[in-house]
Amino acid sequence: MENIFTIHARESGCRARTGTLNLAHGPVKTPVFMPVGTCAAVKAMGKRELEEIGFEIILGNTYHLFLRPGPALIEEAGGLHGFSGWQRNILTDSGGFQIFSLAALRKIDLEGARFRSHLDGSAHFFTPESAVEIQRAFNSDIQMQLDVCSPYQTPYAETAEALAITENWLRRGLVRYTQLKNEGYNGLFFPIVQGGFYRDLRERSAAAVREAGCAGAAIGGLSVGEPAEVFDEFLAETARLLPDDKPLYVMGIGTPGYILGAIENGVDMFDCVLPTRLARHGMAMTSAGNLSVKKEAFARDWAALDPRCSCMVCKNYSRAYLRHLFKAGEILSAMLLSYHNLYFLNALVKEARQAIEEGRFRAFKKEALARLTDEQSVRRPSRYSAGAKSDLS
Repeated sequence: MENIFTIHARESGCRARTGTLNLAHGPVKTPVFMPVGTCAAVKAMGKRELEEIGFEIILGNTYHLFLRPGPALIEEAGGLHGFSGWQRNILTDSGGFQIFSLAALRKIDLEGARFRSHLDGSAHFFTPESAVEIQRAFNSDIQMQLDVCSPYQTPYAETAEALAITENWLRRGLVRYTQLKNEGYNGLFFPIVQGGFYRDLRERSAAAVREAGCAGAAIGGLSVGEPAEVFDEFLAETARLLPDDKPLYVMGIGTPGYILGAIENGVDMFDCVLPTRLARHGMAMTSAGNLSVKKEAFARDWAALDPRCSCMVCKNYSRAYLRHLFKAGEILSAMLLSYHNLYFLNALVKEARQAIEEGRFRAFKKEALARLTDEQSVRRPSRYSAGAKSDLS
């Protein structure tokens, strides 16, 4: 397997590192936060704004794009890049987590995942092979295997059964991916570690991922209802089970605490809908913690959202004006707050990269977290406890 990951610097005393992912649509500096463009669009953001901030890779979601507008149309347009106009890299997830969130609308067995659309109730069927083929139609730069996620406190036997399906799907997906790669597809395929919150199952899953020999790997089955300290423990333990010379991806983390903790454990890639979702609810992410512009206290506050931030929103707009936009229901509110929140997280990760290169990451992490004044800035609600509706929105 071709080595697409170059490590540049490591922090002494922990697993934090900087590197470069060499992908089909350009290099990606790591660690990297990836905005989520569920339906081939990052909510309230245009590609010009994403490029201006400096993002080199964004996400698309196979479940949503399969349902609407469909892989045939996207392939006809030249893949997601041609369809959306975004000419930098795109990672697509397999849709497994969204299918998992459907609960009563799906049935999973060794053959594949049967589910009904949350849009119109129509019946569909994903196999590990078809998930690879759909993402090939999207021309994804990185595609993820179809997997089965087990929420926190799932019984051991049920978790083991889900893992057996995930392992079977990995083998089958890898076969189909290899066939398509031999036909000229230049995207990468990442397997996913599952196994719930049982160490022996995690070890077994990590061994299967290592054996697959893919260009990178993902840690799944976290942020699914577990306490923060359990997340930390299983993230650290699982990361140590995976190859140190390949990029490591953890899905669904988007607060400073989780991001910096993941970087400390050698995680190179992470994503979350949180920054744009918070923005649509009038919440700004700042170096001092989350700030709700809805509060009456900001009605005559002419200060920037975050005096430490250099984004165009903080340079040009006051808290009072942003509060007015939100209260008036102006679309510009979501646009400006989304821009700021994404800029904030991208800047945080850039600072983390610089700190690693200068050998001071742990001190940087301690200082950054010490400035935060609310727990939600350090942690985040789990994807699973947020409910299926929010996960499909």
